[in-house]
Amino acid sequence: MASGLKPASGTKVYFTRQITVKHEIPEKSALDRLAAESGLAIAIINETSCEISVSNNNSICQNLNPDGEFIGQCSAFCGTAFARAMDAGAAVAFTCHAGLECRAVPIRKDNQPLAAIVGRTFVKAENYRNATLRAISGDWSEHSPTEFFENILLTGSSDAVDKTAERVAILMTAASKEHEIETRAEHVPHSKKSPEAISAVVERFNREIGLTPKVAQPEPKPARQITSTPKPVAQPKSESRTISKPRGKLTAEARAWRSFFGSLLKTDYAGAANSLLEFLAHQYNLSALIWLEKKENRLENTDAFGEMKNRKLRLGVAADDPRLLEAWRNEMPLELGERAKKPSASKSRTMSLFPIAIGDEVSAAIAILDRIEDDAVKKQIARICRSISPQIEILRLRNEVALGSSLSIAVQRFSESLKRIDADDLWLNLTQNAAEMLRAERASLLIYDEKTNALKIKAIIGAKSEPAEGERVGGRVAARVFAKNKAVAVYDVSKTGLPPAPADRAYKTPSFLSCPIAIGDRTMGVMSFTDKASGLAFDENSMKLFQAIVPQLAVAVDRASLKEKAGEFEQLSVTDALTGLLNRRYMETRLMEEIKRSNRHGFSMSFMMLDVDSFKSYNDQFGHPAGDEALKLVAHVIRETLRGADVAARFGGEEFSILLPQTTGEEAAAIAERIRGNVAETKFPHRSVTTSIGVASCSAELCLSADLVSAADKALYAAKRQGRNRVLSFEELEIEVA
Repeated sequence: MASGLKPASGTKVYFTRQITVKHEIPEKSALDRLAAESGLAIAIINETSCEISVSNNNSICQNLNPDGEFIGQCSAFCGTAFARAMDAGAAVAFTCHAGLECRAVPIRKDNQPLAAIVGRTFVKAENYRNATLRAISGDWSEHSPTEFFENILLTGSSDAVDKTAERVAILMTAASKEHEIETRAEHVPHSKKSPEAISAVVERFNREIGLTPKVAQPEPKPARQITSTPKPVAQPKSESRTISKPRGKLTAEARAWRSFFGSLLKTDYAGAANSLLEFLAHQYNLSALIWLEKKENRLENTDAFGEMKNRKLRLGVAADDPRLLEAWRNEMPLELGERAKKPSASKSRTMSLFPIAIGDEVSAAIAILDRIEDDAVKKQIARICRSISPQIEILRLRNEVALGSSLSIAVQRFSESLKRIDADDLWLNLTQNAAEMLRAERASLLIYDEKTNALKIKAIIGAKSEPAEGERVGGRVAARVFAKNKAVAVYDVSKTGLPPAPADRAYKTPSFLSCPIAIGDRTMGVMSFTDKASGLAFDENSMKLFQAIVPQLAVAVDRASLKEKAGEFEQLSVTDALTGLLNRRYMETRLMEEIKRSNRHGFSMSFMMLDVDSFKSYNDQFGHPAGDEALKLVAHVIRETLRGADVAARFGGEEFSILLPQTTGEEAAAIAERIRGNVAETKFPHRSVTTSIGVASCSAELCLSADLVSAADKALYAAKRQGRNRVLSFEELEIEVA
């Protein structure tokens, strides 16, 4: 352990061996996908605190610990992560000396204790800035900047690190978890169970819920039947229907259930949810069913059957509501009353909410808005949900894996596209690449401008028209998304209450996606997408896809913004604050470059010095503010008179210098005369102002910048001695002296 570094109190010290041998673990490819999807690093370490697997490592960590052993300051953080995780028996959060946020998660693989370090990401912008300073001029300056910042990880919040840490823990124990799920599902595998085995499972379930017909006797008796209310021919949707008992003979119901149960795992998660709603609707003569899926701690409808199709349901029950688990254990629904839209309304519907859970966690629920009078029917539906929940959970996990795989591929493709982006059109290329990823025909990128305190358009693709004069950029949607720092995917804008879009924009579809771009708690801009090429609406998967590429996009945007600011600062450092012309520092550097070019290629080149005549008396008589205004006017005349390739600078005080590339002495004298004449003709606030100008051209004798400046300066003061308000060249001065 490095000198002066001590492990945290209460932690065990594990000595690191000198030779690190990395091993590929079976879950490596899955960890790679998860790391790419989340934009975080995932490192697996053993009890000797050596990395045995790393996915998407932060380039800072890679450079500080190239061999996977934790040395220096890292030994007190990642170096003690295994011990901390083992002692706590749960995920441990820490922020290392580099400002990277991490989670140390205890895991096991083949009975071997391991720990996963998840994150290695900047959550706070100031930590990222501090790291930049350390790399530029601090203790990390010995590292190559290109390699050190090759893969910087930035994350919008600590929640993302927590969620990924949970997913790593689940992934590393996936085999045992799936075994547990399948045990609850009567050992029904994903797709290879024999029909006889499936029948055995179904028969057992049928017996539990009372769907098994009685065995035939020598004198057969009719099979016991559960009667049901016939389905009405036409019934207003506003009326509640009463369901007393399920329809059909028991044998027919058992056959229907057997067929449905056997085919369930042959579909995907969404298909299974839809099939279950249809099965219940037909078996129990129901007309309004909703599939609710757990998202964060909310139950949101993702599918529906009957009159609830394409309608949204706002449910005021959280997924961890203890009443749901109580209903699950009691094999009965949670009954909820619908809020009456009008106080005078005499009738309101009752919703039966059937939870679907694994263990003590509710993952989904089925809401039935039909009135079910018979408790036996409620119990049968509850038992169906209970029996089918392991299969639903397996399908949900499969769906997450499939989605994660597609997201990781998309992230990889986007990352590759960023490497090919032309720096000259960075903003446009970023927007085009993101739009192609989302299959959107139109997209816009708005970046927050600190000077104007408003969003500024950086790129627009596919727009039918430009924003109207005086229109607030992003006023309808983007400004709200920026303020709330929350992405939004809208199915139909006409149902949101947002003001309608101008008609000249001619959107093809009413759906849009608008997402903030942020690093830590700093929101930098908003990217919006409209008109999906397929004509379909943007949905949650669209949002997930964009959010998967946001970390890389945010880094690209941040770097581009910093580059622009650096350019602005550089421009300020070489610009005269009063006149807006370049300053002497820039002129001297540029003059040396032009002289080298002139000598190398034999180009002609001229240089002139200009001085405002009697400027001291102007200041003394009218004051320094008036003198400043006079200098601004002179600078304006110079700028307007010169050609595009000419360079003008304020040399100091009331002196100006002008560089004229590829210009002969005669041409330079003519330009100087135009400047002198234009200044003399310009109306100044208090009195007329004139200038004296000295011109020098590059020659064999005048081949150094100091010589050229000195020659022009001599010509200038000779012009002033000859009466001011005139142009004089150094060549003329030499003839005069001779």
